[in-house]
Amino acid sequence: VQLQASGGGLVQPGGSLRLSCTASGGISKINLMGWHRQAPGKRRELVADITVGGAPLYSDFAKGRFTISRDNAKNTAYLQMNNLTPDDTADYYCKAAITPDTTIYESDYWGRGTQVTVSS
Repeated sequence: VQLQASGGGLVQPGGSLRLSCTASGGISKINLMGWHRQAPGKRRELVADITVGGAPLYSDFAKGRFTISRDNAKNTAYLQMNNLTPDDTADYYCKAAITPDTTIYESDYWGRGTQVTVSS
């Protein structure tokens, strides 16, 4: 099982980016999917989660600017980020609670970070 994140890059303040995270491999079920981020010298923090039914949960800094969504048929979650500020500069990590098709147990899987830099 792998998580592949993409969509990071350099954007000016006030700009937008859309991150994608796709799970692949032998998957039986995907439960919660979400995004975390880690800025240099800081702890990793939750950005947003989304349940399999599509219910989102946002950290306070993400409310009103970020939108998380998912396409269960594609095993993919998205994070639309608008009105970005330099404080949003970080490595963004995808996380998913996955039950592989080789077991009955669910585990958390992390993708490699995708870098987001907000700078003029």
